[in-house]
Amino acid sequence: IKEFLLSGLLTSKQSNTLKRKLQPPHGNPPLKRKRKPSINTFKKCATEADIREKGSSSQKSLPKKQLTDNRNESQKSKPFIKTSSLFRNNPEIPEIHRKAVQQVQENVFTMDSFSQLDLHPHLVSGRKVVCLETCFFGVQKQTIPVLLQGKDALVRSQTGSGKTLAYGIPLVQSLQGMESKIQRSDGPYALILVPTRELALQSFDTMQKLLKPFAWIVPGVLMGGEKRKSEKARLRKGINILISTPGRLVDHIKSTECIHFRRTRWLIIDEADRILDLGFEKDVAVILNALNAERDTRQNVLLSATLTEGVTRLADISLNDPVSISIADEIQKVLKPASQTDRQASSSLNCMEQENFAVPEKLKQYVMMVPSKLRLVTLAAFILEKCKFEKHHKMIIFFSSCKQVEFHYELLINVLSGGLESEQPERSSVSSAHLEFLQLHGNMEQEERTEVFQEFLKSKTGILLCTDVAARGLDLPQVTWIVQYNAPASPAEYIHRIGRTARIGCHGNSLLVLAPSEAEYVSLLASHKINVSEIKMEKVLSSLMKDDRFKLHRPGSKVRFSAD
Repeated sequence: IKEFLLSGLLTSKQSNTLKRKLQPPHGNPPLKRKRKPSINTFKKCATEADIREKGSSSQKSLPKKQLTDNRNESQKSKPFIKTSSLFRNNPEIPEIHRKAVQQVQENVFTMDSFSQLDLHPHLVSGRKVVCLETCFFGVQKQTIPVLLQGKDALVRSQTGSGKTLAYGIPLVQSLQGMESKIQRSDGPYALILVPTRELALQSFDTMQKLLKPFAWIVPGVLMGGEKRKSEKARLRKGINILISTPGRLVDHIKSTECIHFRRTRWLIIDEADRILDLGFEKDVAVILNALNAERDTRQNVLLSATLTEGVTRLADISLNDPVSISIADEIQKVLKPASQTDRQASSSLNCMEQENFAVPEKLKQYVMMVPSKLRLVTLAAFILEKCKFEKHHKMIIFFSSCKQVEFHYELLINVLSGGLESEQPERSSVSSAHLEFLQLHGNMEQEERTEVFQEFLKSKTGILLCTDVAARGLDLPQVTWIVQYNAPASPAEYIHRIGRTARIGCHGNSLLVLAPSEAEYVSLLASHKINVSEIKMEKVLSSLMKDDRFKLHRPGSKVRFSAD
């Protein structure tokens, strides 16, 4: 319709321009001409343009009347369809040339049992509450004995391998076995630093389960978004195992008089590389100075899925003659003491080890090349295919910014779910008629972030749109698909994102969406021993035809859904 009105407008403008040219100056009457210009000339141009658009060059020699009749008949037989340029003029999708690489694997499970360790029997039963498995995970087998001996440790293991219990079990075993029984008013005996609020809540929940038989040991959490007044009140009453984000802890160190570290025997820095990536390096330095000012000796543990130069620097200033534990190396399965001289001598080897990342064995990784104009419709088609037609899927979609999350959340919930959740009388799980979307990003209020995190944690299906705030350490069960709508900044970030699925031996899938200009990213992943398989965009887009809302309906037919 717009094209028709536009052509009519252009025709009228052209005719008015010619009329003005034909008018003589000074108001003299027009000269008589044998042949008078007619609007038919311009109609002829329009008719020929229409013929060219249809591609029928053979019809140019036909009479005008016959051409007009043919065009009227074709318009009656076919409905008018507005053709979008969405599927035209897109860049050519290049072929992906990738090397066949052998991915680095870790032995997540072992045949060794917790009964082999000299642990408190109540602690073993508390461990069963956290996880039903009774055998060690690989990282736990190597880490727990070292920490029970009182040594510092630098632990590198893939995401979802059980690192929280690897330090949680020896920590609780150490505190419950102290000669003088711990009092709540004693203050912190252990400090656990984590990068995000969601990970702080998750770690706090894990410690609560482990400490259930030992009610006299009190855990607590400090994090941004909460009221400082209530946190100060909890600190005055006493917290024995303090879990905190670096920024909020520094805030209390500077402004809260009752906080002290006179009895702190443990310092645990979880997801150390992420803490540094978020710009907390100065805050960690302030915390270390506060700890050193009140107590010289303590046991220190650094844990991460990747080891960067920043983590190495942090290890140098916080760890004392640590044991380096790396699960990714299947050949070397013995503990290697990493003193200052040893680390300097083997710095080149460590750099090489940092190049290769371990991925879960049961994780299938895919990549899809999509032109910029088709990214949104392809994402919608993929969500429909996996969460509506196949069902029983739980999906996390990563975006690069908070604004992107908000935009896609509002758009997808209106187009694919049929309206905002606030307008829904009842909220149901993902079904053939309804898709449930949730959003999580740093600009949300803490109360809302906690509510969304807990809801997605408990749900069996759903789609979480989020930023990298959910990329580190979170244990979200039953997640079957990870979609990276924007390419991560580094292969290390890619590893952390896909680590939200295929956790502790479960199956999982990941999809990386790339523009044609980003094809070299696949080679970058291959250089870090990461293998991805290609999914064709056309196969994903074909799933749109399974949804009645996106099928073409002829005039007069009944449409069940609005195509708007």
